[in-house]
Amino acid sequence: MTIALSHAEIVRLLGLTDPAAIEELRRSAYDLTTETVGNAVHYRGIVELSNRCALDCYYCGIRRSNREVERYGLDRDEVIEAALFCAEAGYGSCVLQAGERRDEAFIAFVEECVAEIRARSLSERLPQGLGITLSLGEQSLETYRRWRDAGAHRYLLRIETSNPALFATLHPPAQHFETRVRAVDDLRTAGFQVGTGVMIGLPGQTLDDLAADIAFYGQRDIDMIGMGPYLHSQGGSMPASAMMAREPLLALGLKMIAVTRLALPTLNIAATTALQALVEDGRERGITYGANVTMPNVTPRGVRRNYQLYDGKPCLDEGSLECRGCLERRVIASGRRVGWDEWGDSPHARRRLPITVTAK
Repeated sequence: MTIALSHAEIVRLLGLTDPAAIEELRRSAYDLTTETVGNAVHYRGIVELSNRCALDCYYCGIRRSNREVERYGLDRDEVIEAALFCAEAGYGSCVLQAGERRDEAFIAFVEECVAEIRARSLSERLPQGLGITLSLGEQSLETYRRWRDAGAHRYLLRIETSNPALFATLHPPAQHFETRVRAVDDLRTAGFQVGTGVMIGLPGQTLDDLAADIAFYGQRDIDMIGMGPYLHSQGGSMPASAMMAREPLLALGLKMIAVTRLALPTLNIAATTALQALVEDGRERGITYGANVTMPNVTPRGVRRNYQLYDGKPCLDEGSLECRGCLERRVIASGRRVGWDEWGDSPHARRRLPITVTAK
């Protein structure tokens, strides 16, 4: 996928500080979003099905070594019920997200949930059933194929950074950048629409690194982007002092959305919940900077507090119906409409994998 901007131009835009220049960047990205992916913002209702994780990423609040978090796993009925709420609410799509596990019991559980969600969400409004995105970490190609055959068609696997040296500062020695990239490539082989993303404002990260991240999206022919600001977690091992000040971090996160949109116009880009952790209207600001996807949380409230990857996660006590109305108001306030009952695949994905809009 060809990137529309040079490395030097991307670095320049990410480094903008003049308010008028930043507003020009925002408006250009917003207008290009309308032109290339349309005026709709699409929902992906997130079901955080388990916070049990086999990995020990230094930045993460549910890392294996965090003994303070109460571990949980939703049962099959709870996962199905949360996903079917998305269908009933008109979201069009759901995301199944969890801590990373590779045991057969977990793999089979996800496979069964995916198949049942697709079968039970078929309706006149959703003749192909819910669109299903998975965000379940690095798996084998065989596992990806099983989940794809069960009916999932999008997968988000964030690389966190495209700089191998920086990646190594965020993960234990047993976790390798090359393995993560191979998993991204395996998703493509398995027939998924492929999503990835990075953390913005990492300790030691430069604008050159962020420009290289955008180049990585293009080189790997990525279909959708989920990236957000790096936020400290008390459950992680990285010091609180490593986090950027909130105002410049928010500004950098928004510029990263806008520049990614200008560089790769036909991708889906999410306005992540982490933006709202920085400022109350963070998600709608993300939409005005070029994002076209947002992810309401439909996880049962009883366990939601135990799935905090970072401190200050918003909407922990908000009911799913409350969230539906709140998000719609936020989308409308940003000048967009909600794409009710639509999968909302990116134009890039529809051109690259037209068969993925048909359920298997």
